[in-house]
Amino acid sequence: MDIKSEKSLRNLFKDVGHFDAVVNTIGVCEYAYFTEMTEEQWITTNSSKMMGQINIVCIGQEYIADTGSFTLITGILNIKPIPFAIADATTSGAIDTFVQCVAHEMPRGIRVNSINPTVLEEAWDVYGEMMPGFQPVPGSLVGKAFERSIDGFITGQVIYVDA
Repeated sequence: MDIKSEKSLRNLFKDVGHFDAVVNTIGVCEYAYFTEMTEEQWITTNSSKMMGQINIVCIGQEYIADTGSFTLITGILNIKPIPFAIADATTSGAIDTFVQCVAHEMPRGIRVNSINPTVLEEAWDVYGEMMPGFQPVPGSLVGKAFERSIDGFITGQVIYVDA
């Protein structure tokens, strides 16, 4: 399944059939200083992390059950920026805003939220050097945020998971 492809998403939802919730934790982001970011890097990040997730909701709302739930992923860098991460921060901010706005327009009681975590303990070896001064959180805590989004009743919320 290619999150950047509307056809791929539509085929996935058709194959799955009726469902109650979608959780997305994928989205490719390019990292570079703003002055060095190429148009292709911006397009990659926008088409994956931003439009891919918007399309999950746009296409998925045709297939999801009444009162179903979409939970998208963003990240703390739109609140606490770091060097090299402008595309990630920009698309995270866009998805958080999308969630807050689209929740008012969703039909049939369908809910949509985003999880905005800081760096995970389990990923600290990969991202820790890029994020000095950040306190990682355990993946289990982020999992609880997803559980709150899926099994709760909230909609249009950005659920922050930060130390």
